[in-house]
Amino acid sequence: MADVEGVNLNYAVALLGAGVAAVPLFTRLGLGSVLGYLAAGLLVGPFALAVVTDAQTVLHVAEIGVVLFLFIIGLEMRPRRLWTLRRAIFGLGAAQVLTCGALLTLLAVAAGFTPAVAFIGAMGFVLSSTAVIMRMLEERGTLAAESGQRSIAILLFEDLSIVPLLAIVALLASLAFGDAADARPAWLAITIAAGALAVVIAAGRWLLDPLFSILARTGAREVMTAAALLVVLGTALFMQWAGLSMAMGAFLAGVLLSESTFRHQLEADIEPFRGILLGLFFMSVGMSLDLSLVAAQWRFLLAGVILAMIVKAIGIYVVARIFGADRSESIHRTALFAQGGEFAFVLYSAALGAGVFDAETSAVMTAIVILSMALTPLVVIFVDRLPDSASIDTTGVEKAEGLRGRVLVIGFGRFAQIVTQPLLARNVDLSVIENDVEMIQAAGNFGFKVYYGDGTRLDVLHASGAHKTEAILVCVDKPDAADKIVELCKAEFPYAKLYVRAFDRGHSLRLIEAGVEYQIRETFESAVVFSREVMIGLGVDPDTADEEIAEVRRRDDERLELQLAGGITAGRWLFRNNTRTPQPEPFIKPQRPGEIINPEEPAAAPGS
Repeated sequence: MADVEGVNLNYAVALLGAGVAAVPLFTRLGLGSVLGYLAAGLLVGPFALAVVTDAQTVLHVAEIGVVLFLFIIGLEMRPRRLWTLRRAIFGLGAAQVLTCGALLTLLAVAAGFTPAVAFIGAMGFVLSSTAVIMRMLEERGTLAAESGQRSIAILLFEDLSIVPLLAIVALLASLAFGDAADARPAWLAITIAAGALAVVIAAGRWLLDPLFSILARTGAREVMTAAALLVVLGTALFMQWAGLSMAMGAFLAGVLLSESTFRHQLEADIEPFRGILLGLFFMSVGMSLDLSLVAAQWRFLLAGVILAMIVKAIGIYVVARIFGADRSESIHRTALFAQGGEFAFVLYSAALGAGVFDAETSAVMTAIVILSMALTPLVVIFVDRLPDSASIDTTGVEKAEGLRGRVLVIGFGRFAQIVTQPLLARNVDLSVIENDVEMIQAAGNFGFKVYYGDGTRLDVLHASGAHKTEAILVCVDKPDAADKIVELCKAEFPYAKLYVRAFDRGHSLRLIEAGVEYQIRETFESAVVFSREVMIGLGVDPDTADEEIAEVRRRDDERLELQLAGGITAGRWLFRNNTRTPQPEPFIKPQRPGEIINPEEPAAAPGS
């Protein structure tokens, strides 16, 4: 047998064994998988049992897990969807980074650090852990929610911030010690970063899809997997060379491939690598905590962690409230973001190399960041258990797993409750999933068996039996969620018939173009029946009222056909008494005086 000592299987077995033992235990205790990985890494690391002595090497390898994780998140973020987040990225994200950076800098100066050291230390703590936050959002099932999207926007701005911060480190070093021979001027660093972004965008737009099309024709599955890894890691490496973060490069690669016909295949190929390596990243962070330093300076470190998290939390909460977040969302965002992150290691290493930090300062700052990352799951658990917390508590609710109904119903609000009644009367075998725990519990009180599950997640759809069902009824009340479910079902379950609840005309057009079997606007039928009864109540003959309703239906069908033929889905004009009011869809010439073209339901109230 070949000598495998160079591979050091001891490390691999120790890490896998610690992770397999710790994560189920911590999850069972309600502490979450992240804290389990951190504890496992601390146990086998060089400052505890010393089974693994080279924590930094493991950390560098494990950073690939963060890279792959950001790539998968990028696959979920279409360019148009990302464009809609631009105000949150450069508005909310910038406000949070600048506010928290200023507050933490003042705190560090008050602790006795010089202004330059205080600023770099503070900005390192401002850059929250993308890996921790995204993993916890994923576990909580809030990645696709509006609050989750705002959190992603903040993380994106923090990732972008690493470029100017590294330039500032180089500038501070040049002011203190003169220009370093290998340091890029700030203008050159920004130019190279912008050029690298342009190159990656161009390659993603014109090269990646043709490349995967060619590889798909070979029929070799492993080649597709290798190509996916090559794209992710190559883009990450290229962006790191340009001065950006590897995570930003991977995210950008995912966004560029999000429109590809191969996106679901890529996600399935990357997922196993992502899960294992991301767990390894958290373990390597735990291994990096110097317990001797903690023992020697525990008072200073404890005070530093607590004060830094409190000050940052104040800044996050204030900014969240200013930008319109409610109290519950503000508190949960504060709990998630009140820690430092892995980018602090990059920034502090650069500061140490440039001479801005000395070795002791770098070690102390790094320890504070690691301790804050370890405390974050505990803080989130504490916040989740507050009496008015809006977190998802699935206690006593059965999760979707191994369902085998003839029809799968996604969403069980008022709409779905009416839809399912005649089906149940005909003894149609239904599987129903819903992500509102209170709704599930209320349905259970009336004898309905509803399972907990988020229909926008592919693994939940598989667990709900979507791959074996005859029809899928998408009855959720959020258009974005419905679109995501339709996209997944058309790609993964092409033989299942799709019946979808549409929010408005624009949503109906999107669903028709997506190829669903049937769609209906959620208030259209009730509105025309309501109108018929009003006309009869005003003395109109019932037959005449029926004719008018039939004419409304006919004109509505004609408008849909015209809009589909003209590719009209993006903008709308409403006409009222010859007054034109801009709305999201282009107009169609009115047929009668005062007629409302493209009638639109008012915005639905919260709930199904």
